Amino acid sequence: QVQLVEPGGGLMQAGGSLRLSCAASGRTFSLYTVGWFRQAPGKEREFVGTISWSGGTTRYGDSVKGRFTIYRDNALNTVYLQMGSLRPEDTAVYYCAARYRGAAEFGFWGQGTQVTVSS
Repeated sequence: QVQLVEPGGGLMQAGGSLRLSCAASGRTFSLYTVGWFRQAPGKEREFVGTISWSGGTTRYGDSVKGRFTIYRDNALNTVYLQMGSLRPEDTAVYYCAARYRGAAEFGFWGQGTQVTVSS
């Protein structure tokens, strides 16, 4: 079991940067792949990116590729989403989620944090 908390949202101007954190409880966090997702009002949840349990592999959605970076510090049980060149269309509630190594789905989700980007 792992519990996820995501501090770090806020109101930003277009072109700015923001880092979100996903802090996890549990001693086996290093065995989980962590994903970031977002959902804007009236839209379906969108894949932002994932990072493997070791941190060696990352994947990104097309809409954020080249602007967002995911990295992790397993010693701190924390995964980060560094967002750059923010756009108004990045406005959404951002969620982190964890998937145990070998599992098919993300079984653990944070409560979400609001990111608003003004033009």
